[in-house]
Amino acid sequence: MGIPVLILGESGSGKSTSMRNFEPDEVGIFNVASKPLPFRKKMKKVDGASYGIILTALKAPKLKTYVIDDSQYLLCFEMFAKAKETGYNKFTDMALNFYNLIQFIIRKTPPDVIVYFLHHTETDGDKVRAKTVGKMLNEKLTVEGLFSIVLLCQTDGVSHSFVTQSDGSSTAKSPMEMFPLTIDNDLKLVDSEIRKYYEL
Repeated sequence: MGIPVLILGESGSGKSTSMRNFEPDEVGIFNVASKPLPFRKKMKKVDGASYGIILTALKAPKLKTYVIDDSQYLLCFEMFAKAKETGYNKFTDMALNFYNLIQFIIRKTPPDVIVYFLHHTETDGDKVRAKTVGKMLNEKLTVEGLFSIVLLCQTDGVSHSFVTQSDGSSTAKSPMEMFPLTIDNDLKLVDSEIRKYYEL
């Protein structure tokens, strides 16, 4: 039973930068959009990662920590690939593919494997939440409900941090006493604290 963790934030809010303190042999990065990383350290990454590539790697994981950067592009790129298809079924397929990936991590990976989903946000009314496509993920599922830990990136243009609990304006959440209300946007620190909390 692996642990999926959702890291939410707008572009430029510090999601990818949060990986900076991992050593290259500590983390596997599935770089969905094939973007250069925003720091100089050379990391192990698979550019153009798809559902198939991610699932194949997670069926026999060689590492304990993985990052999907940026996970919403799994949805977005599939939507563009099916743009000329008509009917609602394509949105069902997109929702199921994303849902099945999360469920695979929870049900099929070892208990000490943590997979971080770095994901863009959108605003629904006054609440910041995970960006998705179609109504099935938003209205029928609620993506954040599949995660026990949802951290929200914030920045004032100078410093970057993670918010670990919601004040009602976001979907951020984490288990009691795992983190203070705000922490540095350091995914290595987050990983260490999660492993300590769950005694992994």
